Amino acid sequence: MLGADASSRLEACGLAPRDAAIVVHHLAQADAAGKHGHGLGRIPWLEGLLGTAVDPAGQPERLERTEGFERWHGRGALGYLTLDAVCESLLADPPAHARLVVCEACFPTGVLGAWARRLAGAGLVAVVTATSPRRLPHPSGGAPLTGTNPIAIAVPSSDGRPFVADVSMGAVTHGDVLSGAAVPEDLVPFGGAQAHKAFALAAGVELLVGALAGPAHSAVVVAARPEHDPVPAFRALASGRRLPGDA
Repeated sequence: MLGADASSRLEACGLAPRDAAIVVHHLAQADAAGKHGHGLGRIPWLEGLLGTAVDPAGQPERLERTEGFERWHGRGALGYLTLDAVCESLLADPPAHARLVVCEACFPTGVLGAWARRLAGAGLVAVVTATSPRRLPHPSGGAPLTGTNPIAIAVPSSDGRPFVADVSMGAVTHGDVLSGAAVPEDLVPFGGAQAHKAFALAAGVELLVGALAGPAHSAVVVAARPEHDPVPAFRALASGRRLPGDA
């Protein structure tokens, strides 16, 4: 699917052209990075959300701001638009030291590593995490208890190549299921015999974000100015091996 066609389809669902362009750009970036479960193939799924779970006219709103804290509400908008607005706000007025940003009612959020990389590209250390529909069961089985709840960590580098780790707690992602690369039964905590570790992380994110943002699917962003530059030395230690976030 071409970006222009994708934009037209989203606009036909009621998204403003600028909002459709933001979403399509994010999806196209995901495809370019090989994350096809989060790419333009998601357009039919998004068409199903718009006008039902998502308000095409919704616009995220910043409710509160201090030097170290911001609270946003999605106001029914796609989570992509909320995180785009949060990143724009942080880049326009970066923290003197660190800032915690709570994003209530922020779903879907897309590739969290892309938002974290955007902040790291401007020289900020970033952590981005988010909750999603309950899809992962307890390692012992049973009904789904928690979302795949990814975490992205991005650290800027003086060599211009930020380190970006972006990990979902599922053995596969929901995007893999949407794209046909996996089936819903594959959505279990990763790790096999050690799956309790991934489940612990997923549950920890679920409760952390829930405590800060409430019961709706939401996101949390932490942005901070680095005091040190550890990435180049770590790259040297890796002796040319590919690190998370490398092309």
